[in-house]
Amino acid sequence: MTIDTFIQLLPELNKAFIQTVIMVGISLSIAILVGLPVGILLYVTDKGLFLENIWIKSILGLIVNLIRSIPFIILLVALIPLTQAIVGGTIGPVAASVSLSVAAIPFFARLVESSMRKIDKGVVEAAISVGASPWLIIKDILLTEAKPGIVQGITITTISLIGYSAMAGVVGGGGIGDLAIRFGYYRYDEAVMFTTIIILIVLVQVIQYTGDLIAKTIDKR
Repeated sequence: MTIDTFIQLLPELNKAFIQTVIMVGISLSIAILVGLPVGILLYVTDKGLFLENIWIKSILGLIVNLIRSIPFIILLVALIPLTQAIVGGTIGPVAASVSLSVAAIPFFARLVESSMRKIDKGVVEAAISVGASPWLIIKDILLTEAKPGIVQGITITTISLIGYSAMAGVVGGGGIGDLAIRFGYYRYDEAVMFTTIIILIVLVQVIQYTGDLIAKTIDKR
């Protein structure tokens, strides 16, 4: 690819990059806001835990598993009416964020639950024995001890969302993946294809490195 070709491509790349950031940013924020409490509930309502509740655990687990069992491309199409109702349209990165959020919430919730399962139950039992309330146990023990795992979960969710965002381009979501498909696949433009691949690789590497660094820094165990 020549310098001139790259310069001509820059506006499209910038636009696609911003669209990807918007899609991933909105859906990741919603996934954290909703997925974190869902993940905590999945853990604390499990058998033998201090808020054991078979009904909440079963219903929540079923909903999470149902959404996770649907391939994202099918979920994307199935949620078009919901997207239309929420954002008033189905085209663009904001509209694509609806489906991405729905897919990311159960994914992140399971990662939160998994990170909390690694906590030594003896620590939780000790807190219960001294009369700590459920809220204090969640805030001061579970969230504190699981913090590195939750950060790693955010990192994994972010990278997964970047992959999902490429599929969102199929229904007009835009983004780097959409650019790769439109120019690289439909027009057989190898320059665009390889440029977008390199951008995605660099982006994922930076996110993974940053996430690992933060998780390592806050891990005091």
